[in-house]
Amino acid sequence: MDYVMEVKNLSKSYKGKKVLKDISFGIYEGCITGFIGMNGAGKTTTIKSIMGLLKPDSGEVNVFGMSMKENEKAIKDRIGIVYDNGFLYNELTMADMRSVIAPAYSHWDNDVYHSLMKRFRLDEKKSISSLSRGMRMKYALVLALSHHCDLLLMDEPTSGLDPMVRKQLLEIMREFVSEEGKSVFFSTHITTDLDKIADQIIMLHKGKILFNEDKESLIEAHALVKGDKSWLNPENRKWFLALEERGFHFEGLTNEKEKVKMSMDSAVVERPTIEDIMVAYIEGRV
Repeated sequence: MDYVMEVKNLSKSYKGKKVLKDISFGIYEGCITGFIGMNGAGKTTTIKSIMGLLKPDSGEVNVFGMSMKENEKAIKDRIGIVYDNGFLYNELTMADMRSVIAPAYSHWDNDVYHSLMKRFRLDEKKSISSLSRGMRMKYALVLALSHHCDLLLMDEPTSGLDPMVRKQLLEIMREFVSEEGKSVFFSTHITTDLDKIADQIIMLHKGKILFNEDKESLIEAHALVKGDKSWLNPENRKWFLALEERGFHFEGLTNEKEKVKMSMDSAVVERPTIEDIMVAYIEGRV
């Protein structure tokens, strides 16, 4: 499987503080890749550096097999971008916004635009300032998808949205990657969305990549374990990434599933969520 986007040794500092620390990762064509981490981990800085909105201190970005530095216009023509704050002009109507955005893309398609506007029940005569957060994100997605992009790049698109709007956005992502050659890179701290749709998970913590794994392989390699606190000893405590003890019981996240099963055959062993795994990795580094 080929990389649709590859980030190599990307670093970025603000006022002497290193926000990105020599990170490298690739995302695959035809996949929805979840980019996770707590607020302040460096996710938005990574996306802005990829898109050239911030100049990294070092590193390179290749998209569709081309260098972003040398082929920025051609690459951006094939990327649909949805930022957390929408990057929309409040004083314009949606129709005005379309007239600003459309000429920037060589494959802009008004039929797709109007079809999506109808699907999301958006009236383009309304001003951007009158839109709710959910409607703004829907409209940003309409703009991103109306020029037949091959890579959809999204920064916290579902943050602060109600469950129904989030459900609609996730459905659009699934439909998008069902087309040949389409991919999604999806930054979020709402990991329940990724449990539903992600193929690949990349975790960023304090500017470093902690893991970059196929989602199912990642989940299968870990387990949520519950049992009697008396079963814990200095040796098996080492098998847990995070461990919480309450009263007579414990609950912990392990990446040594088989060892735990053999040592604690009466323990309850459950499939973890992505959030369980993310929190455990962070707690293990606090």
